[in-house]
Amino acid sequence: MRPTTRLLTGTALAVAVAVAGGIAVPANGAREAVPDLEIRPVGVVPGNPVMVRTSACGTDGTAAGDAGAVGAGRFTLVPGGQRDGASGGFRVPPSAQPGTYEIVAQCARGGPRLTGDLVVALASARRPVAPRGSVRTGVGGALGPDPVQTAAGVAALAVAAAGGTWLLHRRARGDGT
Repeated sequence: MRPTTRLLTGTALAVAVAVAGGIAVPANGAREAVPDLEIRPVGVVPGNPVMVRTSACGTDGTAAGDAGAVGAGRFTLVPGGQRDGASGGFRVPPSAQPGTYEIVAQCARGGPRLTGDLVVALASARRPVAPRGSVRTGVGGALGPDPVQTAAGVAALAVAAAGGTWLLHRRARGDGT
């Protein structure tokens, strides 16, 4: 098969699967939309605050949130704010490890259980982590962590340079071969 034909066949198959998947109807005949939590920011650095919002609990509904997976504990979502729905927040603990954590909320009065994902990273694009310490590449450089090894290296280079100069000078004078 020619590469162009393979590419077109693969694309046509992918489109057909996507269309068939979008048209598929559950066995009970109705599509069930599962409300979820809006988490901002989705990616966060340990120690930073996180805002959680949902409109699934109604305009006057409250919800009990749980961020125990990331180590932040429980929080409350209350109605109000700029948009309809309930909102609340918590702070990611400074000891949180990088990874993806599930944040859960349960609407009051038997409402739905809501979930959302929070991504914890060591650094964000806005606040990169500066490197610290020396690079471990062997004996070390002029500013390495061990001054004794640095001095020994400088002494070895000085002896080699002096010996090389002496040999070249001796050869140039004709004293030896």
